Amino acid sequence: MYKFEKNNKQGILKITVNAKEWENALQNAYETNKGRFNVQGFRKGKAPRRVIEQTYGDTVFFDDAFDSVISTEYAKFLDENKEIVPAGHPHVSMDKYTADKGLEATLTFDIMPEFVLPDLKTISVKKDKAVVSDEEVEKEIENERARHARYVEENKAAELGDFATIDFVGYVDGEKFEGGEAQDYRLELGSHTFIEGFEDQVVGMKNGEEKDVNVKFPENYMAENLKGKPAVFKVTLKKVEKKVLPEIDDKYVSDTTEFETLDEDKKSIKENLKKVAEEKVERDYEVKLIDAIADKANIEVPDTMIEHELHHMVEDFEHRLSHQGMTLDLYLGYIGKTMEQFKEERKVDAEKNIKTRLTLQKLISQNNLTVTDEELNKTIEEYASKYQMTAEDFKKSMSPDDYAYFENNAIMTKVLTFIKANVK
Repeated sequence: MYKFEKNNKQGILKITVNAKEWENALQNAYETNKGRFNVQGFRKGKAPRRVIEQTYGDTVFFDDAFDSVISTEYAKFLDENKEIVPAGHPHVSMDKYTADKGLEATLTFDIMPEFVLPDLKTISVKKDKAVVSDEEVEKEIENERARHARYVEENKAAELGDFATIDFVGYVDGEKFEGGEAQDYRLELGSHTFIEGFEDQVVGMKNGEEKDVNVKFPENYMAENLKGKPAVFKVTLKKVEKKVLPEIDDKYVSDTTEFETLDEDKKSIKENLKKVAEEKVERDYEVKLIDAIADKANIEVPDTMIEHELHHMVEDFEHRLSHQGMTLDLYLGYIGKTMEQFKEERKVDAEKNIKTRLTLQKLISQNNLTVTDEELNKTIEEYASKYQMTAEDFKKSMSPDDYAYFENNAIMTKVLTFIKANVK
């Protein structure tokens, strides 16, 4: 038997189990688990319940019986009250218990927020204009020049802007440390790639010269054993190269691109940058639309959901760090923050993620937006064409997760199209 009451964003479910129900639960727990117990004088799984309880204690079946009756009653409550959707696992506390009278327990859980979507015609969001400046075009041309740069070896003292090939070995407290040694390392002087002061001391060195470079690791350095420590690097300069950029003219363009003149190249660059800018403007517009709808819906997100979202955000960030050869603990040490501070800074984003997700889910369900097989196939065909594959060949390599990914993309396209068609 259960009794339910709603308190703000929380649900409070009081469950009462009478003596007969409790005895049945204990007996079921015995039948399920008796094969796990060894009792002298009985074959495994054949010892009577009373004998097992005398041998292992009266409460040997208590936890399994308790979990069973609580989960059964909780499932019954949810089945009979489908309008109540928990936002997370319930907190369970036992209020009363006696072997001859049964027990009483309380389940407390956050409830999925209830909200009403605003009329989309009341939503008005300004869409930015995609603009590409001449400076952006020139910057892209400079990037092209850098990709075609030559490196000319010179027999001179190293200067800022040069590329120095060096061997180095680092010492802290007179001992080598892990990661402090390399051969034939190509370092751009003035790039601030290394510890502050290292590159400045390489400036002025000549080919074959050896030098002790003295530096101090920063207090927030990622490696705990090196934080704030003075270090000596024994450096040998092996080569100095000057970066030579090509002249930008019609000949350069015809030699390195599909175009004949610099003007044609600039025009193509501007068109490509414009396309990228327009795609970004469209994405930003879509985000602002969803934010505006969610804001008007006044969704109150329970703390449980935010904590759950933060947990997934941290896991995802940790996974991405692992691909860079770094752990989360090392990263937190490097930025000088605790896990609590790290999560606190992301609470706003976590809440926004949830509001966005709930808003989209409600838009989809209220407007009966679904993805047809034809629409799903079209999404897959468009993706496959990028890799010069037919949709049929591409599908052969797809997993169920891949299908879910493309189905999600297709429904997102549909709901965003629906929003844009109905907002002011």
